[in-house]
Amino acid sequence: MTAVLTATSGRVTLKQGGGGRAMRALIEKLFVRDFATMPLHNPDFSVGVGAMDDGAAIRIGDEWLVITTDSHVIHPIFFPGGDIGRLSICGTVNDLAMMGATTVLGLTCSVILEEGFALDSLEAIQSSMIAACREAGAPVVTGDTKVMGKRELDGIVINTCGIGLTRTLVRDNGLSLGDRIIVTGSIAEHGLAVMAKRHEIGIEGDLVSDVAPLNDLVASVLSGAPGAVTAMKDPTRGGVSSALHEMASKSGVGILIDERVIPVTAAVRAVGELLGIDPLHVANEGKALIGVRADAADRVLEILRAHSLGRNAAVIGTCVAERPGGVILNTGFGKRLLAEPEGEPLPRIC
Repeated sequence: MTAVLTATSGRVTLKQGGGGRAMRALIEKLFVRDFATMPLHNPDFSVGVGAMDDGAAIRIGDEWLVITTDSHVIHPIFFPGGDIGRLSICGTVNDLAMMGATTVLGLTCSVILEEGFALDSLEAIQSSMIAACREAGAPVVTGDTKVMGKRELDGIVINTCGIGLTRTLVRDNGLSLGDRIIVTGSIAEHGLAVMAKRHEIGIEGDLVSDVAPLNDLVASVLSGAPGAVTAMKDPTRGGVSSALHEMASKSGVGILIDERVIPVTAAVRAVGELLGIDPLHVANEGKALIGVRADAADRVLEILRAHSLGRNAAVIGTCVAERPGGVILNTGFGKRLLAEPEGEPLPRIC
């Protein structure tokens, strides 16, 4: 969702559509309020919209059918490391993976185009989507195309839906005291790469989006360390901060994070400092936050670092009894509460 309703103006604003408190408030007070009251065919074995997880899950025999959907409105549509097509496939595959559905049965793809959109750009986006599908082992099985008039749409919007199966359903609310929090790699690369491109910020060193499908990485953890994972979430809009706050709130624990061990590249630090943006608040598209049992943290870290997408994985925090629902940041000089962003500081980032 790219925007939310504000209580003061009764209007939709871009800055409140970034995955923080404001967007969650709209979803809870409007969409969840109404949709969650609709009866489920199998309410005893279902995860529906009221859970506000990365997708829905329906029990079928001894497996879970996981369904997720997402819309993509990024600007610019081509950015270092990817484009809106790769983003749409990877984002949907990753939402499935966060719930344990690492085998993708199929994806849908709906494309809305502005009249006059360049066909060579569309072909490039299509090629990027096909490459991402092959990388993830995730076929597009159906779709839809619409065209709107000039200036009725800003170029292109892509909506995707994903369906997968899993025997091991993972939620974002399963953290317990003592669990460790692992991030699978360096943070904030996607959001700041897009912002640097958008504003033509020249920096030394490479800064490219981390956009990638995480299903193979997650599958290696679930199979290599059975029962170790207690919760997962991908820190997209709102970044690591927003995702941790949501996990902590739903799980009823506090999360103590050690700022000194969070992997951040020099290029991300440079752009973040230039723009005055905390990397903890910036979107990622190829990273996961994984809650694991304390006794399994070393094993999970070993598995992650053996994978090309997890080489920079790190244990960054612990679930504590202090400040349930909050995130505490240990800076090395003291501790402070990490504020949850009201919304993503970089609009139209995914």
